Amino acid sequence: MKSFRILAINPGSTSTKIALYEDDRELGNHTQRYDLETLKKIPNVLNQREMRLEAIHKILEERGRTLREIDAFVGRGGLMAPVRGGTYTVNAAMAADLLSGRYGIHASNLGALLARDLADEAGGKEAFTVDPVVVDEMIPEARLSGFPEIERRSIFHALNHKAIGRRAAADLGKAYERCRLVVAHLGSGISIGAHEEGRVIDVNNAFDGEGPFSPERAGSLPAGDLVRLAYSGTLTLEELLRKISSQGGLVAHLGINDLREVRRRIDEGDAKATLLFNAMAYQVARGIGAEAAALTGEVDAIVLTGGLAYSDRFVEAIRHRVAFIAPILVYPGEDELKALAEGALRVLRGEEKALIYPSSHEA
Repeated sequence: MKSFRILAINPGSTSTKIALYEDDRELGNHTQRYDLETLKKIPNVLNQREMRLEAIHKILEERGRTLREIDAFVGRGGLMAPVRGGTYTVNAAMAADLLSGRYGIHASNLGALLARDLADEAGGKEAFTVDPVVVDEMIPEARLSGFPEIERRSIFHALNHKAIGRRAAADLGKAYERCRLVVAHLGSGISIGAHEEGRVIDVNNAFDGEGPFSPERAGSLPAGDLVRLAYSGTLTLEELLRKISSQGGLVAHLGINDLREVRRRIDEGDAKATLLFNAMAYQVARGIGAEAAALTGEVDAIVLTGGLAYSDRFVEAIRHRVAFIAPILVYPGEDELKALAEGALRVLRGEEKALIYPSSHEA
């Protein structure tokens, strides 16, 4: 079988991570970090494209790698039109939507753009993105809210959800497309999804802080109190959105976003830290129960992943409440670069067809 070399690219707010793979074997990786002074000079992340591209060129050159030896380039997916899960060719329509910021501006928007830039430079090689954050496979019942003007949106850790879902299915001896899983990504944001035969039919919008509160997200809030706070005149719109998306949860209550520090405080007898730890685990468990209901209680496994899953104590606090539903599988952390490479590899091997992102009038 022919081997394929794939460069995976994951831009973050203050870094760009890359890794070179031969099939699913990593040949090397690097994280290029940017100091705050550099970023202040280019505050709009979309304008950092050239800077990040130059950094990738430099890294490859230092390691004696050339673009010509790479068969495909794959970048993390950003904010664009809702799409179903899968591996997408980075086409002109996708590039235009990511560049325009019409669906939002985030560092992840650069992933697919950088992949396409490098692929073009390499002589027209393949450029892909895999399971972007806007994967939307929700059933109609999950999409409705009590306001016709407001629909529930599917924005979540789709790349890790799908990759870990496949891994869990393999460990269960089944195809992902034949499994019914509840997958909980436990990180600075928490997303819990009902995976039914390869589709995420319901999931909380972790981007806007819906669902359980987390180290940084406020989680779902009492609607009336939130409206009253919004109209109190004490916060601007931008300040309130920041409180919801990055200054809520453990940060708001304890001033920290590190679960290890929370555990240290608990061990020292801090009652407030203990309550917050237990409450966060409780809300995750409640979310898992809700998604189990979305699967009518027919669940092959509950899958816990993300950085918080490294904490045995946190996992056990969740297990205590949901073990009656289904077996629990734990895959701590996340490996987005590998997940990107695996998605590209499935297409290169002919195991899947590359999907086509729709033009704006079709989106």
